[in-house]
Amino acid sequence: MTAADVLIVGAGPAGLATALELRRLGVERVLVADREERAGGIPRHCGHTGFGVRDLHRLLTGPRYAARYVQLARAAGVDLRTATTVTGWNAPTAAAVTSPAGLETIEARAVVLATGCRERPRAARLVPGTRPLGVLTTGALQQLVYLHRQPVGHRAVIVGAEHVSFSAVLTLAHAGVAAAAMVTEHARHQTYAPFVWLTATRLRVPIRTSARVTQILGRQRVEAVEVTDLRSGRVEHLACDTVVFTGDWIPDHELARRGQLIMDCDSRAPRVDQSLRTSVRGVFAAGNLLHGAETADVAALSGRHAARAVHAFLDTDQWPTRPAVPLRCAAPLRWISPSALSDDAPPPRRRFILRVADVCSPSDVVVSQGARVLWEERQRRLIPNLPIHLAADWVDTVDPAGEEVVVQVRSV
Repeated sequence: MTAADVLIVGAGPAGLATALELRRLGVERVLVADREERAGGIPRHCGHTGFGVRDLHRLLTGPRYAARYVQLARAAGVDLRTATTVTGWNAPTAAAVTSPAGLETIEARAVVLATGCRERPRAARLVPGTRPLGVLTTGALQQLVYLHRQPVGHRAVIVGAEHVSFSAVLTLAHAGVAAAAMVTEHARHQTYAPFVWLTATRLRVPIRTSARVTQILGRQRVEAVEVTDLRSGRVEHLACDTVVFTGDWIPDHELARRGQLIMDCDSRAPRVDQSLRTSVRGVFAAGNLLHGAETADVAALSGRHAARAVHAFLDTDQWPTRPAVPLRCAAPLRWISPSALSDDAPPPRRRFILRVADVCSPSDVVVSQGARVLWEERQRRLIPNLPIHLAADWVDTVDPAGEEVVVQVRSV
């Protein structure tokens, strides 16, 4: 058995940032376990720039960003164990682990889950058709191109038009693969104007909005996809040999479920309060396990926030005795993070993160508890897959013994 003050599951930006902050605060035995052969998380195979602005205050490529965090963690004395999979729980803060060294138990005073999120593959999206070679997710594509230097194909269709979808376009361009089109079910793309300009104008990739890939065609290899226009019902075939399913994130929550943590029905993530405490004493969660998928630096800042809460718990051994007040979203909002309230502490970056299911006109986001309106805030845009930030100034007005708090959209 191995003993630690804090066990962190996941060596991506959130997990490594948590470990660094804990060491800075003076926590001695910080152990990070990750199932991958190398630490650093998803940024390891994101060859483009754009990482590190908010947390490291510098602009880096994904691999340099990941390497920087690993370097800082090792220099700080973090016990970083790769190829180490946490498979279950032997107690609330004791984890069953398997690694090349065999089976063991890591017993900690506190545990931080930073397992991140993943893209839903074709099977989870129920896209019919044959099962040929050439169907990938963005993560698989980036690993093939940047880590393994393997050929991908010649002509690809990208399913999705959110941030990571445009990252897939850049990866394909790096590999010399032409992008036939981006296809999204929504009425518009879900990213920022510079990315659209780079893709649609410079790289000349058409963006098909209000459309869906309804079938994949091909025998040994993908030969085409069937695309249906959701407005007119018109069906066409796009010739391609590669299909990349992007975005549509789901938390990597299997370990949280095995630990019998209360899960949030909307986001399918562990329910946490503003200090990122879960429903199990001594267990915290951070990063894109809670809000898939924010950028790496936002996930890292979530980890720092969790570290400060963990440090306070180790110092005082205090844990909320009253059940947390749930935060619930009403349609068209999909989920909110954090999703519970235990006290009047602020959430990470002093704001809540929301997602919406459909494109909405400018609206008011209203927070209420019963008949009492706690907060009202005008949002200029509500776009799926883009973060909506809700100020946390109303948290201290919540009745801790009252009913659930509801967040809803009201048209203006």
